[in-house]
Amino acid sequence: MDAGDGRPGWLRLLDRWVERLTFLVGGIGLAVMVLLTSWNVIVMRKALNDPIVGAEDILILNLVILVAVAIPYGGRSGAHIEIEIFETWMSKIFARRSLVAMKLLAIPLVAILAWRLFKSGASARDFGEATQQLLISYEPFYYAMGAMIALYAAILIADLILLLAGRIPAPMPEPDGEAR
Repeated sequence: MDAGDGRPGWLRLLDRWVERLTFLVGGIGLAVMVLLTSWNVIVMRKALNDPIVGAEDILILNLVILVAVAIPYGGRSGAHIEIEIFETWMSKIFARRSLVAMKLLAIPLVAILAWRLFKSGASARDFGEATQQLLISYEPFYYAMGAMIALYAAILIADLILLLAGRIPAPMPEPDGEAR
């Protein structure tokens, strides 16, 4: 069943899940980055000349998580870069077919990327991949990136399903309910 915005119910559910995940993880991650950066740079480094050991490691890993959750959100909100210079000259049929072709090309590439991230996570500890100061293993961060890339592959599959059903995949509406 469709909502008033034209999205099927399963896509509305996916959008709500992606949005909540992004805002929760992104909000917490951004707050941690702001607080840790402010405290470490302004108070500990400048005022006390004693920076927090490993703060940079935490900030880098936090940034990895922020980027990871932004990938599927950007895929559903329409934030990823698209080159639409020729779209006005294309027929609707050719434009739809080119979108299908791009989704068919992107899905296996993104799926391979997710698979390689999971494989890299499985071997990260064996190869000693860790941060420089605190020696935090990259393993869970590879898994997080792999999971978010796999979610993006699922979003591409959802877009392809809609295209094959004769519908143009609409981006998810703004959090306040307005369309993008």
